Amino acid sequence: MWEIFLKTLPFFAVIGLGFVSGRTRFFSEEATAYLTRFVFYFALSAMIFRFAATLEIGQLLDWTFITAYFTATATVYAIATALSLLRGVTVAEAAVEAQCSVIGNVGFLGIPMLALLMGPDAVAPIIIILSVDLIVFSSLIVILITASRGGGLSPAIFGTVILGLLKNPMIVSVVLGIVWSSWDLPMPAPADEFLTLLGAAATPGALFAIGASLASKSAERLSVAMTISVFKLFVHPAAVALTALVIWPVEP
Repeated sequence: MWEIFLKTLPFFAVIGLGFVSGRTRFFSEEATAYLTRFVFYFALSAMIFRFAATLEIGQLLDWTFITAYFTATATVYAIATALSLLRGVTVAEAAVEAQCSVIGNVGFLGIPMLALLMGPDAVAPIIIILSVDLIVFSSLIVILITASRGGGLSPAIFGTVILGLLKNPMIVSVVLGIVWSSWDLPMPAPADEFLTLLGAAATPGALFAIGASLASKSAERLSVAMTISVFKLFVHPAAVALTALVIWPVEP
């Protein structure tokens, strides 16, 4: 436990530095927005593409792990949605609360942190989790919110979902990386060095941006926030552990 704390401390120190910079206005909200855009569209995309391009298709199509993660997440999502609806909130609000209960900051926090801490072995599971989160659950929340506002399940909703996925640089990076890997294309040394250099900016940039963005946020509806936190930090991880280690055991 102490070893894990010491290894993760530098990451949270960078987040804290970003928070202080944002709180003191040394880093404005506009600056934070531009840093976030750089990380999202360039640095993180380069890191994800390079990771995906070096993996084999079999590593990304681990159906046992996909089934375990999806089942656990969908179950907790449904429970969180039901509890929110029992409180009398709208379907749109329930969808947002359920989304927050199961979806972590895999892109900005999970990928950079785990890739550095655990090395190449962690890359494939992270990309699988990111893909399931974005393709399934980020699409689901759009469908639920739009349908609840009177739009119904029209073809336009699914068109919006597909367009959103195509515009997401993380999804595009994963797909392009898989295509590159499946065609067994060699990575030219200059291109690999370029992606490595650009991708290296993802970790400090993402962590700093998280901290700076939190500086402008304030806590609201504490009871709801606490419930969501319990689901995200305890219930969802426990559910994934149950499905991935007991029901559908995956290789560590």
